[in-house]
Amino acid sequence: MTNQPSPSNTLPKKNIFHSFRFLPTILGLAFVIASLFTIWTPGQTTSSNPLPTRKVVEQPTRNPSATTQVTSDVPTLGLKDQKLRIGLVAGHWGNDSGAVCSDSFTEADMNLQVASIVQKKLVDADFEVDLLEEFDSDLIGYQAAALVSIHSDSCDFINSNATGYKVAASMSNPHPERSARLTSCLRSRYGQATGLPVHSQSVTADMTSYHAFGEIDENTVAAIIEIGFLNLDREFLTNNTDLVADGIVNGILCYINNESVSKSPNSGQP
Repeated sequence: MTNQPSPSNTLPKKNIFHSFRFLPTILGLAFVIASLFTIWTPGQTTSSNPLPTRKVVEQPTRNPSATTQVTSDVPTLGLKDQKLRIGLVAGHWGNDSGAVCSDSFTEADMNLQVASIVQKKLVDADFEVDLLEEFDSDLIGYQAAALVSIHSDSCDFINSNATGYKVAASMSNPHPERSARLTSCLRSRYGQATGLPVHSQSVTADMTSYHAFGEIDENTVAAIIEIGFLNLDREFLTNNTDLVADGIVNGILCYINNESVSKSPNSGQP
């Protein structure tokens, strides 16, 4: 008969074996719990991959600094003194076609072509220039040394006298002397550059009450110019677009540089 070990001799060995078998698990859990307490602080989540915070970047605006605004009297600051901001509205651009001719040529196309050339010429002259749509959101509170809206007149034949250009400013503004000077400069220089006659008798309420006049900052001097009729003047406008742009650029420079306004040979008035 084989001698069997007594239970009292085997039980301690079995308990010691089981204790050592679970020791790594216990140590691992202790390590995890200690790590969690180290990472966690009040007010933070326990997520190891928190969502990134989006950085908000302030966007530049088109409004000029105070040093680029024209003073209350007729400006005497020339181009050498500071870089000024000019706004150009390409009439009907971004909104509708404006006048549409029988061959589908549109006023909006004519206006944008001229405005784009004016913009380039003014940028080359060291201006900051904004090319704006007809109902551009940036017109609200817009600040600049001057704003000029460029338009063209009807494609329809009205009569043999329906030729030439016209300029107008707001009927009511806090700086009528500035507006008068800007319109005089545009009228004079545009007539001199293009040789077109002024057609002031056809200035309408749509011009003097032009929507942008009531949207821009009250200290921004503004005018609207109809560069010619898309019937009798169309050939000249499309073949001499650079001259048309020169007339507008020269008018703006006349105003900014406080140049003398002489009578245009075509307008019969300053």
